[in-house]
Amino acid sequence: MIDSFLQGFLLGLGAAVPIGPINILIMNQALKNYKNSVAIGLGAMSADITYVFVIFLGLLAFVSDKFFMQSLGVLGTIFLFVMTYVIFKNRNSNLVAKEKSIKATKTYKFYLGGFFLTMLNPYTIGFWLSVSSYSLSKSLNHIMTFAGLAFAILLWITLMPFFVHKSRHKISPKIAYYINLTSAVILLCFGISLIYSTFK
Repeated sequence: MIDSFLQGFLLGLGAAVPIGPINILIMNQALKNYKNSVAIGLGAMSADITYVFVIFLGLLAFVSDKFFMQSLGVLGTIFLFVMTYVIFKNRNSNLVAKEKSIKATKTYKFYLGGFFLTMLNPYTIGFWLSVSSYSLSKSLNHIMTFAGLAFAILLWITLMPFFVHKSRHKISPKIAYYINLTSAVILLCFGISLIYSTFK
């Protein structure tokens, strides 16, 4: 039981820690508003949980369908390009001013952004299929493995943006500009890579 939890915890870190579109968005948002950055992470986590349940329910034929996967890839790419445009457009925004203005935006919108970006990423399905196979091959307890996964992801999406948010006052407008610009470029690269892989 404990072994299953620990292995699930390590798998959860493997899913949460690597730099990807979600982490870029969380870090970018954490510079402006902590609550909204966590909402993005919770949205992504909800999408992960959704796919885990779909896989455990045995609906592999549905999530593995070629047309379904390609549709996800196209929609995910569009979503990434939209996020790229929004961040690039606001690259000159002052962090303090941005924090005040962003409070008017409903938190649930950030949650939905994290949810749909993760749901529309075919790599998410591939990762959880791999986790499912690993869990079966090691005869792990599914509930404890899932608990470890969820705990690791929850820790990451709350602690990582917390430290980013607390250090935001040390970031000058010039550095903020380059952070936004770099974030936009990285998301653009993820979008290009996703559409290429979808139709490769």
